Amino acid sequence: MSPLHYRFEQTLAWHCAPSLAGIKAADLLTWTVEGREGADLLSHYADLLSSRGIRLYVLGARRGRTLLLIFRPRRLDCWLAQPKVREMLDRAGYPVSRDTEAMLAHLRRRLQGGEFPHEIGLFLGYPPGDVEGFLRDGGRHCKLCGPWKVYDNVEEAARRFAAFHRCRDALTQRVDRGIPLSRVFPAVS
Repeated sequence: MSPLHYRFEQTLAWHCAPSLAGIKAADLLTWTVEGREGADLLSHYADLLSSRGIRLYVLGARRGRTLLLIFRPRRLDCWLAQPKVREMLDRAGYPVSRDTEAMLAHLRRRLQGGEFPHEIGLFLGYPPGDVEGFLRDGGRHCKLCGPWKVYDNVEEAARRFAAFHRCRDALTQRVDRGIPLSRVFPAVS
């Protein structure tokens, strides 16, 4: 494995382990794409992950940095189909009567706008009550801070945070030992 591939796998393991493992709806990753080699790397990993039931979706790019959403499509579909999540996305103008792909395209357009779309937390699997609390309080007055700011159900969030950390630690240890993601996550047929 080339040093660039190894660095990308380390970055994926650190930032996206819960979504790679399927215990979280999605994760975000910002990656610097340097010329043709960087574009080839993203294309390679989009194909490799796709063969394992994982999607690498480009949300946008600016000044050589690419914002990626990493997710298992069925997991994200199920998450976005929850009534409270759909209701909140509908209020934010998302085409909830269409498929996940249409909602992701809408999110991509929102990211290109001037104001950051904090409802992105819904795509990442953050509890709707916590997304509402963040939007209401502007990120202040949270009860717990971890992968997201918690406003509701602190105990459940703390359990999820611990599971995410265990998942990240296990995956980064494997990658650090030289085990490629292609061996960690088998191809699906």
